[in-house]
Amino acid sequence: MSTIAVGQKTHPKVKDIIPELKEGNRTVTALPYGGYLFLEHDVPSLLIYRDQPEDLATRRLVRGGASYLIVGRTDFDYYKAMVYDLTALMSEKFGSFIVVEIYSGTKTSTEFVIKGPSHKLPVSLTILKEQLLNINNRDYNVNLTARIEQTKNREPEEKEPIFNIENIKEQGGTLLGLEVPPVYMDEKKQVYPVYFRSFRDQFIKALQRAIFEFIRVQTTSSIANYNALGKRDIHKEVFKIDKELTKIESSYQFLLLVAPVNIQGLREQFFNSHFKKLDRYHYRLLPVDPDILKRKLYNLRIDEIDDPAISYLFDEKREEIDHELTMLKERGSRNFFYSSVRLYKGLEKNVLAEAELILQNIKEDHSEEQKPQLGIKEFGDLAKKEFEYLRGQDQNFECKVHIREDVNVMMVSKGELYLPSDYTMTKKGAKALIQHEIGTHALTYYNGSQQPLSQLASGLANYDALQEGIAVLSEYLCGGLSGNRLRILAGRVVAGAAVLDGADFHQTFFKLYSKYDFTKERAFNITSRMFQGGGFLKDIIYLKGLVKLRDYLVAGGDLEPLLAGKFALKHVGVIKDLTDRGLVQPARLRPRYFEEKKFEKRLTKLRKGLALSKMI
Repeated sequence: MSTIAVGQKTHPKVKDIIPELKEGNRTVTALPYGGYLFLEHDVPSLLIYRDQPEDLATRRLVRGGASYLIVGRTDFDYYKAMVYDLTALMSEKFGSFIVVEIYSGTKTSTEFVIKGPSHKLPVSLTILKEQLLNINNRDYNVNLTARIEQTKNREPEEKEPIFNIENIKEQGGTLLGLEVPPVYMDEKKQVYPVYFRSFRDQFIKALQRAIFEFIRVQTTSSIANYNALGKRDIHKEVFKIDKELTKIESSYQFLLLVAPVNIQGLREQFFNSHFKKLDRYHYRLLPVDPDILKRKLYNLRIDEIDDPAISYLFDEKREEIDHELTMLKERGSRNFFYSSVRLYKGLEKNVLAEAELILQNIKEDHSEEQKPQLGIKEFGDLAKKEFEYLRGQDQNFECKVHIREDVNVMMVSKGELYLPSDYTMTKKGAKALIQHEIGTHALTYYNGSQQPLSQLASGLANYDALQEGIAVLSEYLCGGLSGNRLRILAGRVVAGAAVLDGADFHQTFFKLYSKYDFTKERAFNITSRMFQGGGFLKDIIYLKGLVKLRDYLVAGGDLEPLLAGKFALKHVGVIKDLTDRGLVQPARLRPRYFEEKKFEKRLTKLRKGLALSKMI
């Protein structure tokens, strides 16, 4: 075995640690003298950090990269030889290799100093400078600057030199130095945690963009996007946190727990009293203690996750779960309503305008009730046929139908279908609801369950609007969307606007019943859903999600990648990032409506900005 000699000691050479570079493989190993190597075999770049006492934050910046080397505090000759050999190995495969040593500046520094050959890498270094200057600092009263320094000394000035620029150059590599202003910690080296997370996420993106430019121009690597330079391996502790988040959320069924159990009795009372009397809503007993769950929630060490994308997703999901748990404690109170406004982000003027346009242009079809109706058992049979269709794509797909008297709305919860026992619909309506509930909600739950992160099955934060937007879009794409159905979605938005303006149950009901000509049954259903819990705005997101989804498609967005799991439109960039890194897989199941004869024609109309009132 060949070795590196350091004094009287010998240690394995790089070729013994990494016999050969294999695409998709990585080498993760502790090194002598307190060092550590994490190397992706198909990423021709390496971040280096010299371990320093009381400087854990800067070390964490480096650990956010795809490949990194932690240099121990002694015996630098070993690391010098290792980096030279590693540079030669990677350069032989890719034609070149970039090494970036990152270190902290002085305590009072607010300037990034980029040390490198600006005459040879003008684009990469300029991109790095520009991206570093884009790091959010004004909100935190920090004034960051950046400059490029043309110098052969790429290492910390006050430290013992380790890497010789000419030697790395001879091996086919390029060495950069990056001095980072430690603005994320105070003079006693105590980290500002909230700012550090923001700084780290943007810092890593800046590095990735600059390194990608080098890789694109100087190497033979097939990496096609800077997102692929993120971490490709998820630490086992991240999976533990992911599963614990899912476990906490799965211990309660939020929608069921805020839905009243006496809705049928309330409906009869309201109609029998000529719209005058309405008793209190009754709810299921809470099967969990929200305070205990919150304690578990905030015991999760999300702040220690070094992957910026996953840290961001988990942090906002924890906040959403916290919010839902608070709402469960607030059921029946006005505070529930205020929390609902915050959870569903209020109502935009353009969404309300779309709703009013729909109600103006589409008249209520009062003859719909005269058409042949399907009972809930017949619908259940249709649902089971759809299960078989999906199982034909993946035999592991499973879904159950639950017909319940204590459910007032059709829903999919945890991938299973819940049906109100008294629900009826037309044949066309059944076709639409099959694609809405199974072709979207059950399908994305299953696709998400096949991903490495369980959060993509249970749903990332604020996923609801996109889910419902896709679900309503599926009704249109399968040819099942009716005027009455579209009016119901618009009515929910108008009702939500009324509640936001302070209207009570009766005022909201009569606005729908008298002004917009809804049947008393539809007006009651919309209103009762809007007032469950104390004021629940979830129903506005159906039309809101459809509006935003249409705008996304108009802008050139793709539909099928949105079916890989449950996430929000704001997550599309992050999902693309995780997909490029192999941490998210393409959707396993495709819905039936993709095979509809008019699928492409209908989708093209929407991409051209089709008004929602013209979708029927």
